[in-house]
Amino acid sequence: MREMKDLLFTNEHEWVDVQGEEAYVGLTEFASKALGDIVFVELPEVDDEFSMGDSFGVVESVKAAADMYMPIDGVVTELNTELEDEPAQINQAPLEGWFLKFKVTNKEQLGELMTPADYERFCEEEA
Repeated sequence: MREMKDLLFTNEHEWVDVQGEEAYVGLTEFASKALGDIVFVELPEVDDEFSMGDSFGVVESVKAAADMYMPIDGVVTELNTELEDEPAQINQAPLEGWFLKFKVTNKEQLGELMTPADYERFCEEEA
């Protein structure tokens, strides 16, 4: 089970769970609450390569559609295909409902992501 204290965050409200040379990316609880009930997820393909800030997919809710952005450079190694049939997992458990796993290709970019404390302050400013 993921805990916020072990994650990094983007200003697009995505979490990043770095595990060695690979990382998982998902949507934060803040974002999932703001979007409302998520009804559709569009994911990229395995082996797709993205740069930091590139859109890699779309999340649609009853309120809006939102692009998902790559937190750092990487190559997709695995997709959470369960989300195609059960996108509501993201609302039910945002820290477990990951979108994709990717091979990190530029670890230096991790320093540009927010720590849990930084992200908490960021959310307070946005609320």
